[in-house]
Amino acid sequence: MPVAHEWIETHAAEMAAAAERETEALVAVSSPSGDAAAAEQIIAIASALAPVGARIERVACSTAEHAPDLLISVDGPGEVRILLVGHLDTVVSHEAFFAPQRSGNRLVGPGTADMKGGVALALGALRALKDRPELGEAALLLVNDEEWRSGEFAHRARFTGFDACLCFEAGERSADGDDAVVVKRKAAGTLRLIAHGRAAHSGSAPEQGVSALLALAEAAQLVDSLSDPKGAERLTAVPTILRSGEAINVVPGAGELVCDLRADSLAALESVEAAIPLEIAGAKIELIRERAWPGMDAREQTAPLLAAASELLGRPVVATERGGASDASHFAAEIECTIDGLGPCGEHSHHPDEYIALDSLFPRSELVLALLDVVLRSR
Repeated sequence: MPVAHEWIETHAAEMAAAAERETEALVAVSSPSGDAAAAEQIIAIASALAPVGARIERVACSTAEHAPDLLISVDGPGEVRILLVGHLDTVVSHEAFFAPQRSGNRLVGPGTADMKGGVALALGALRALKDRPELGEAALLLVNDEEWRSGEFAHRARFTGFDACLCFEAGERSADGDDAVVVKRKAAGTLRLIAHGRAAHSGSAPEQGVSALLALAEAAQLVDSLSDPKGAERLTAVPTILRSGEAINVVPGAGELVCDLRADSLAALESVEAAIPLEIAGAKIELIRERAWPGMDAREQTAPLLAAASELLGRPVVATERGGASDASHFAAEIECTIDGLGPCGEHSHHPDEYIALDSLFPRSELVLALLDVVLRSR
C-alpha cells in the first residue's frame, strides 16, 4: 500500500471514531456567542483534546468582552505551514439548549453542524499531522465570536504566508452524492436603518406626527427592490427585522430596520447603502453598516489540489459555493489555498433539529486527510 494511502486509512478511522465521541462532548456544553463563562467551559474541553505536546495559547478575540480565542499549534521539522479554522460559539441560547441526542444515523443538538462536529474533525486532523515530516507548523484557531461578530477580524495577519487554510464549517454532498467542499462564498453585510420621525397622539393629532414606521416600511420595500440574485454580482438585499412604536395610540416617532446583504463583492453591498435616501416620508434616516465580511473565491487556486485529492481517494471531490459567511473568507485574501466546508455532513444549522450524519464522519475524515497529504507533498 502506498504510504499516502496507508496514512489516510489509518488516521481516518481514528479521526472518525474520536470525532463521534468528541462532537457529543462539545455539543453537551451550551456555548452561546458572547457568554464568556460558557466559552471557558468549551475551551477547556477543546484544550483537553489537543495533541500531546501541542502549544496552547489564548489570543485576544476580535470582539470585546468575549473570552479569548483558542490557538492550538504543533511544530515539525519540515517547511509546510497549515492553518485549520473553526468556531466554538453557537446561536442557541441557554434557555433553548438541550443535550445532544442520537436518532438513528443522526447526532442531533445545538451546534452539531455549525460547527462542533467540524471542530472535532479539525482536532483529529491536528493529531494526524503531528508526526508528518513535511510539517513545519500546523495551527488550529478556534474563535468565540463567529456567529455575531460585527467588527474587524483580528487574526488574518498572523497567518500570512501559510501554505493552506482548511475551515471546518459543515460539509455537504453534491446532487450526485459526491464529497463537496466550499471554495467560493459571497460577501456579507448587515445594514441598520434608524428612522427619526416625530411622535404624536394617533387619535387627536395624527397629522402632527411623522411616522418612523411608515418611513421604514417604504425603506424596506426599496431595499427589497434592489435584490438582483441573477445579476452580475448576484446581490440579495433582504429586510429581516423591523422595530417601531411603543403604544397603540401614538404615531411612532422612532424605529429601526435591519437588512441582510449578500453579493459576490463588498462593493456591491455599498450600492444598496448609496441608494437609500437620508429622508423618507418626512423622517430622517440614519444608516449604520454593522458587519462586513469579504467574499471568497479560491476556485482557480484550489482546482489542482482538489483534482489530486480526488485521484488519491479514487472518488470525485466537487468544488461548490455558498451564500453564507465564514471565517475562511477572511483568510482567503492572505492564503490562496483556502478550502471550507470540511466538517461532517449535516443540516438545519441554527434550528432545534440541527444534526450531523454519523456515517459522514469517516468519508469526511478521508477527504480532509487527502487534502492535507497533497498540501504536505506539494512543497
